[in-house]
Amino acid sequence: MGTVSRPARRSEEDSPDAELVRRVRAGDPGAVEDLYDRFRRPAFALARRILADDVLAEDVLQRAFVTVWRDPGAFDRSRASVASWLLAMVHQKAVDAARREESHRRRRSRAEEDLALSQPTGARDAEDEARTRVVSETVPVALRVLPALQREALTLAYYGGYTQREVAALTGAPLGTVKTRMLAGMRRLREELGERAWGGSLGGALGSAAVDGPAR
Repeated sequence: MGTVSRPARRSEEDSPDAELVRRVRAGDPGAVEDLYDRFRRPAFALARRILADDVLAEDVLQRAFVTVWRDPGAFDRSRASVASWLLAMVHQKAVDAARREESHRRRRSRAEEDLALSQPTGARDAEDEARTRVVSETVPVALRVLPALQREALTLAYYGGYTQREVAALTGAPLGTVKTRMLAGMRRLREELGERAWGGSLGGALGSAAVDGPAR
């Protein structure tokens, strides 16, 4: 009796998401709408978590999908899945929007408040902003040192707020495999970032995903 071979896992190149990106590259506007329908919920949740404002989060989504339409060639399937690429883009645009809003608030505050009274608070705010900026700029660099599969899993967890089960469903990998990839990647990130950066929001976000708790 012959052996029964298991069907090969569908590659990223053949995935429905990658097919949508190919349609965008071909100039099909309906493909952008399909991508929006597929990823709007996690993308909006990510932007909303960073900005704490529905209107700003929706604006970030619009900007992200306009970028997809204008430059679909930016997607490189050898480096990330469509989900990882898109959520990383939304994350960066949301961080940029948060910085712009914070800058506007600071200018208004300086115009309205007495300099002597606002200086101590301003110093603390500047320190917090600097720490947040260091983490947000360091994480993408640190993620690049990870093997592709570990990077994909942690990108979905950190940027997208997915649990382990959701990451497994998105990537098509067994749940146990996803857990192993994430734990190994987290150990490597801790080494790359150091305890100070890890002890902030990054460690908390990835820690909750690592035990399959709700990260959103």
